[in-house]
Amino acid sequence: MPACRCQWVNLRNPLYVKYHDEEWGRPSRCDAYLYEMLLLEMFVAGLSWECVLNKREAFRAAFAGFDARAVAAFGEAEVAALLQNPGIIRHRGKIQAAIANSRIFLQIQAEYGSFAAYAWGFTHNEVVREPYTLRTTSPLSDSLSRDLKRRGMRFFGSTTACSWLQAVGIINGHGEECWRR
Repeated sequence: MPACRCQWVNLRNPLYVKYHDEEWGRPSRCDAYLYEMLLLEMFVAGLSWECVLNKREAFRAAFAGFDARAVAAFGEAEVAALLQNPGIIRHRGKIQAAIANSRIFLQIQAEYGSFAAYAWGFTHNEVVREPYTLRTTSPLSDSLSRDLKRRGMRFFGSTTACSWLQAVGIINGHGEECWRR
């Protein structure tokens, strides 16, 4: 078992430890995973990632297995059902944004061939090394967030973008203390 992890990891939560050790910060170019993390990260606003991570499976069930096309087709009936789902974060604005953002995600896929090509294009396909302790936003997250906002995406400001970039490995945010660095 690794001796040192990023200090943000709650060692009392096995799900959180597993997420850090096996998933967080691993570079991904899989659109399905990039979408899943985008949807989850936008629900974090005002909360903690641990809170959302603990509800991940409920989110998966509620949001059509994180199928962007299915979520993009959600209407008022699905919004009403989601607002009654105690397993997820029941915030009307975030739920409506998740649906609208899914449509924007699909538009970007169509424009670039994949969402990965779009997102990784901000770094010329290179991983940026920057420990999580440095800052909660960066010029990279500012640029990504600004472009997504221009396209109409909501609940995806620079702090959320920075967290997403770290989660999907575009930014390697593991701290100096971490065995995954």
